[in-house]
Amino acid sequence: MTKLALARILVVDDDEVMRTFVVNTLRRMGIQTIETATDGVQALRVMITFRPDLVLTDIHMQPMDGLEFVQQLRGHSNPLVKNMKIIFMSADASTATLESAMPLGTFGYIVKPPRLENLQTKLELALK
Repeated sequence: MTKLALARILVVDDDEVMRTFVVNTLRRMGIQTIETATDGVQALRVMITFRPDLVLTDIHMQPMDGLEFVQQLRGHSNPLVKNMKIIFMSADASTATLESAMPLGTFGYIVKPPRLENLQTKLELALK
């Protein structure tokens, strides 16, 4: 069993179809320990109980978007939360969005829908 297969991944996306697609893609990679959330507020709650190794998060969500969610993580008092490994996923690859996302100390940015090879490469880099 690979290290990737043992990973605990939290998928945060307000689009149910995209959430399901990402979860199914992760399962095809052999990852079974997956939780989901529909926005940053729910994700913050899930993180406490689930304790993921990495979070895949959309950027554009309501009421709390991915950028605000990651800013809250980075300001958290718990070092496990504060230093969480993050990969952004978004259909929006605009320069403005990228410039907002990159300073938040993430392991990359994947344009949705993610291709299995792209996702696997980013996950392996982040989790090594």
